[in-house]
Amino acid sequence: MLPDPLHPAVVHFPIVFMLLLPLLALGSLWAIRRGRDRRLAWAVPVACAAALAASAWVAVETGQSQEEKVEDAVAEGALESHEESAEQFLVLSGVVLLITGAGLLRGRLGGAARVAAAVGAIGLAAAGARVGHTGGKLVYQYGAASAYAQSGAGTGEQRSELGEQEGMTTERQGGGGSGVERDDD
Repeated sequence: MLPDPLHPAVVHFPIVFMLLLPLLALGSLWAIRRGRDRRLAWAVPVACAAALAASAWVAVETGQSQEEKVEDAVAEGALESHEESAEQFLVLSGVVLLITGAGLLRGRLGGAARVAAAVGAIGLAAAGARVGHTGGKLVYQYGAASAYAQSGAGTGEQRSELGEQEGMTTERQGGGGSGVERDDD
């Protein structure tokens, strides 16, 4: 079963690939200098750049599909700022993928592309930090999660079941004297 909302779960994939790509690119440059096979060593950053671009696309798509629900809870300017920075990150990740792919070429062009890809990956991390910052502001400053908190609260029956389960857990832990007052409306 997929989480609802899906976007907050998906956005962590491009973050991981974004952080790994500069490290992998620099490590591959080092390995190539030490005599490793260029194509084999550089295939790792190419794969990471492809995964980054694909996951960034999925993150943008899930964000756009869930935008309507959040619009009512969040200031329009903050939402647009996050959306614009995410779309810019998607385009930049595609550019970095192309440059990284060109690093598989032989000769000076391939060498220059590998160096440019490593530098581009570092710059892409800065752009990704901006996306994360604006997304964090949506959630923590502007309350975007409140759009889902209402619908995720559950029915009265679900809350009652949860209360019963919590009571059972408390009884198993030592008889219900947890020292915490509960309001079981």
